[in-house]
Amino acid sequence: MDQDRLYFRQLLAGRDFAQGDPIARQMVNFVYLVGDKQTGECMAIDPAYDIAGLLDVVAADGMKLTGALATHYHPDHVGGDMMGHGIQGVAELLAQSPVPIHIQEEEKPWVQRVTGAGDSDLVTHVSGDTVMVGEIPIECIHTPGHTPGSQCFFVDNKLVAGDTLFLEGCGRTDLPGGDAGLLYESVTQKLAKVPGDATLFPGHLYSPEPSADMDYVRKFNMVFQPKDKDTFLRMFG
Repeated sequence: MDQDRLYFRQLLAGRDFAQGDPIARQMVNFVYLVGDKQTGECMAIDPAYDIAGLLDVVAADGMKLTGALATHYHPDHVGGDMMGHGIQGVAELLAQSPVPIHIQEEEKPWVQRVTGAGDSDLVTHVSGDTVMVGEIPIECIHTPGHTPGSQCFFVDNKLVAGDTLFLEGCGRTDLPGGDAGLLYESVTQKLAKVPGDATLFPGHLYSPEPSADMDYVRKFNMVFQPKDKDTFLRMFG
């Protein structure tokens, strides 16, 4: 890929935007902006907390938001009610800058339930689909387990993994729609195609570093220590 074309930013909620939001500072979510510098188009991955602030970042970089990608339905990633706290997200984005929201097919009812998005707002995908932003291809990888329609995005040897995989650990499976067995398959098989020199960009800052290469993660993350599914289920189920 032409490195001069790729626009890629990792933004930490509560620090890089939504600075005045105590929930954002506590949850330490990442939002990613991916785009094509030549066409000026970009997409936001998991837009939440401060939609106006995110749009300001996009505008300050001379880009235009043409879509959004959601890793999964949880309100800290797409907005909605979380334990009595209202979090901005897809609903506010659609009000301020109506763009297509790209999700995995299995996640559609869950996303609609928490965001109120209509059928015409959502574009559903299956694993292996490619979403284009300008001339930049973003591959959708369906990685169920944390939620039924969790997905990761692979772009320019970068894996944006949402809550499927962190540098240390993986997403919880005890929330509605979670399935530890499916998460094991996703992490060990669905993501096996991701090369070792690819960089993992997680959904939260749950480790000292904001990213790491997959070789490092596979070597040191406890998620990869179990030798079989049963052991994984005992450890993480």
